[in-house]
Amino acid sequence: MSATFRLRPAVAGVLAVGLIGAAAVTAAATGPGAGNGGAGNGADPGTGSATVSTAPSTPGGPSAVARTNAVTADRERVRPWEEFRLHGKVTGIKAGTAVRLQQMQHGSWKTLPAESVVNRSLDYSMRVKLGIRGVNRVRTVVAGQPSAPVTVTVR
Repeated sequence: MSATFRLRPAVAGVLAVGLIGAAAVTAAATGPGAGNGGAGNGADPGTGSATVSTAPSTPGGPSAVARTNAVTADRERVRPWEEFRLHGKVTGIKAGTAVRLQQMQHGSWKTLPAESVVNRSLDYSMRVKLGIRGVNRVRTVVAGQPSAPVTVTVR
């Protein structure tokens, strides 16, 4: 019975750390400039590719690598629920890191149930199906680093 009491604080601590980590990822993904449609970061919202980079969060001299997340879509136009692929390349992020897909819906980024992983070559690929007709803006988020939006039209 005493083992049960020792386990509860450990589980509560893990849950608290998980919640703090999720809040940090959410804050990074929805921080300043996250919903500006690529304005000011050199991305043209009418193209099928995008790149976003940030300076390293800790001073590290010449060996520090800026974190980047660049993504492209293999098609700009699809039919409803037709599969297309997003291909991405990252720097400054470890292999094995989860890649999440987000879609702009009603002025905010919503995470969709699609996931991939960064491979050893620091790139990733993700199969996507969209059902909302019209112009859809999607992006990927890797380790809190969002890509610039990619536009895909569902006709």
